[in-house]
Amino acid sequence: MVNQVRMGQVLSGVVLLFMVFDGVIHVLKIAPVVEAFNQLGYPIATAVPLGMLEIACVALTLIPATRVVGALLLTAYFGGAVATQLRAGAPLFPMVFPVLLGALLWAGLYLRDSRVGALVLTTSSAAR
Repeated sequence: MVNQVRMGQVLSGVVLLFMVFDGVIHVLKIAPVVEAFNQLGYPIATAVPLGMLEIACVALTLIPATRVVGALLLTAYFGGAVATQLRAGAPLFPMVFPVLLGALLWAGLYLRDSRVGALVLTTSSAAR
Protein backbone atom coordinates (compact mmCIF):
# COMPACT_ATOMS: atom_id res chain seq x y z
CA MET A 1 0.00 0.00 0.00
CA VAL A 2 2.80 2.40 0.87
CA ASN A 3 4.58 1.55 -2.39
CA GLN A 4 1.36 2.11 -4.31
CA VAL A 5 0.86 5.55 -2.75
CA ARG A 6 4.51 6.43 -3.36
CA MET A 7 4.23 5.41 -7.04
CA GLY A 8 1.10 7.55 -7.33
CA GLN A 9 2.94 10.50 -5.83
CA VAL A 10 5.81 10.03 -8.29
CA LEU A 11 3.51 9.78 -11.32
CA SER A 12 1.48 12.81 -10.27
CA GLY A 13 4.62 14.70 -9.29
CA VAL A 14 6.21 14.27 -12.71
CA VAL A 15 3.11 15.64 -14.43
CA LEU A 16 2.65 18.49 -11.97
CA LEU A 17 6.31 19.53 -12.14
CA PHE A 18 6.09 19.63 -15.92
CA MET A 19 2.91 21.72 -15.72
CA VAL A 20 4.52 24.19 -13.31
CA PHE A 21 7.49 24.46 -15.66
CA ASP A 22 5.16 24.99 -18.63
CA GLY A 23 3.11 27.57 -16.73
CA VAL A 24 6.19 29.52 -15.69
CA ILE A 25 7.62 29.66 -19.22
CA HIS A 26 4.22 30.86 -20.46
CA VAL A 27 4.25 33.65 -17.87
CA LEU A 28 7.84 34.58 -18.76
CA LYS A 29 7.04 34.43 -22.50
CA ILE A 30 10.42 33.01 -23.46
CA ALA A 31 11.32 32.77 -27.16
CA PRO A 32 10.13 29.16 -27.70
CA VAL A 33 6.73 30.08 -26.23
CA VAL A 34 6.43 33.11 -28.52
CA GLU A 35 7.39 30.95 -31.50
CA ALA A 36 4.93 28.20 -30.57
CA PHE A 37 2.09 30.68 -30.10
CA ASN A 38 2.82 32.17 -33.53
CA GLN A 39 2.84 28.70 -35.13
CA LEU A 40 -0.42 27.75 -33.43
CA GLY A 41 -2.12 31.01 -34.31
CA TYR A 42 -2.67 32.24 -30.77
CA PRO A 43 -1.98 35.84 -29.77
CA ILE A 44 1.00 36.06 -27.41
CA ALA A 45 -1.18 38.09 -25.03
CA THR A 46 -2.88 34.81 -24.06
CA ALA A 47 0.38 33.25 -22.84
CA VAL A 48 0.34 34.79 -19.36
CA PRO A 49 -3.32 33.96 -18.59
CA LEU A 50 -2.78 30.38 -19.82
CA GLY A 51 0.35 30.05 -17.69
CA MET A 52 -1.47 31.35 -14.64
CA LEU A 53 -4.34 28.96 -15.34
CA GLU A 54 -1.93 26.01 -15.49
CA ILE A 55 -0.32 26.99 -12.19
CA ALA A 56 -3.74 27.47 -10.54
CA CYS A 57 -4.85 24.01 -11.71
CA VAL A 58 -1.64 22.50 -10.32
CA ALA A 59 -2.27 24.26 -6.99
CA LEU A 60 -5.80 22.82 -6.86
CA THR A 61 -4.40 19.36 -7.60
CA LEU A 62 -1.90 19.65 -4.74
CA ILE A 63 -4.59 20.45 -2.15
CA PRO A 64 -6.13 17.16 -0.95
CA ALA A 65 -9.68 18.55 -0.71
CA THR A 66 -9.60 19.87 -4.30
CA ARG A 67 -7.33 17.22 -5.83
CA VAL A 68 -9.98 15.72 -8.11
CA VAL A 69 -11.27 19.13 -9.26
CA GLY A 70 -7.71 20.17 -10.12
CA ALA A 71 -7.16 16.95 -12.06
CA LEU A 72 -10.43 17.48 -13.96
CA LEU A 73 -9.40 21.03 -14.86
CA LEU A 74 -5.96 19.86 -16.00
CA THR A 75 -7.64 17.16 -18.08
CA ALA A 76 -9.76 19.83 -19.75
CA TYR A 77 -6.60 21.87 -20.36
CA PHE A 78 -4.96 18.83 -21.96
CA GLY A 79 -8.03 18.37 -24.15
CA GLY A 80 -7.68 21.95 -25.33
CA ALA A 81 -4.02 21.31 -26.09
CA VAL A 82 -4.91 18.27 -28.20
CA ALA A 83 -7.60 20.24 -30.07
CA THR A 84 -5.15 23.07 -30.73
CA GLN A 85 -2.54 20.68 -32.11
CA LEU A 86 -5.13 18.95 -34.30
CA ARG A 87 -6.34 22.28 -35.67
CA ALA A 88 -2.78 23.32 -36.44
CA GLY A 89 -2.05 20.04 -38.23
CA ALA A 90 0.77 19.14 -35.86
CA PRO A 91 2.62 15.81 -36.06
CA LEU A 92 1.55 12.88 -33.88
CA PHE A 93 3.71 13.45 -30.78
CA PRO A 94 2.41 16.95 -29.90
CA MET A 95 -1.12 15.56 -30.13
CA VAL A 96 -0.44 12.45 -28.03
CA PHE A 97 1.75 14.09 -25.36
CA PRO A 98 -1.14 15.83 -23.51
CA VAL A 99 -3.09 12.56 -23.55
CA LEU A 100 -0.11 10.80 -21.94
CA LEU A 101 0.16 13.55 -19.31
CA GLY A 102 -3.52 13.13 -18.49
CA ALA A 103 -3.20 9.35 -18.26
CA LEU A 104 -0.19 9.65 -15.94
CA LEU A 105 -1.98 12.23 -13.80
CA TRP A 106 -5.07 10.06 -13.36
CA ALA A 107 -3.01 6.90 -12.82
CA GLY A 108 -1.13 8.70 -10.06
CA LEU A 109 -4.36 9.95 -8.55
CA TYR A 110 -5.86 6.46 -8.69
CA LEU A 111 -2.87 4.98 -6.88
CA ARG A 112 -2.74 7.56 -4.11
CA ASP A 113 -6.36 8.56 -3.53
CA SER A 114 -8.88 5.87 -2.54
CA ARG A 115 -11.79 8.14 -3.55
CA VAL A 116 -10.69 7.95 -7.18
CA GLY A 117 -10.32 4.18 -6.95
CA ALA A 118 -13.80 3.90 -5.44
CA LEU A 119 -15.23 6.09 -8.19
CA VAL A 120 -13.64 3.96 -10.92
CA LEU A 121 -14.78 0.70 -9.33
CA THR A 122 -18.31 2.02 -8.71
CA THR A 123 -18.62 3.24 -12.29
CA SER A 124 -17.35 0.01 -13.80
CA SER A 125 -19.68 -2.06 -11.61
CA ALA A 126 -22.68 0.06 -12.62
CA ALA A 127 -21.85 -0.39 -16.30
CA ARG A 128 -22.34 -4.16 -16.11
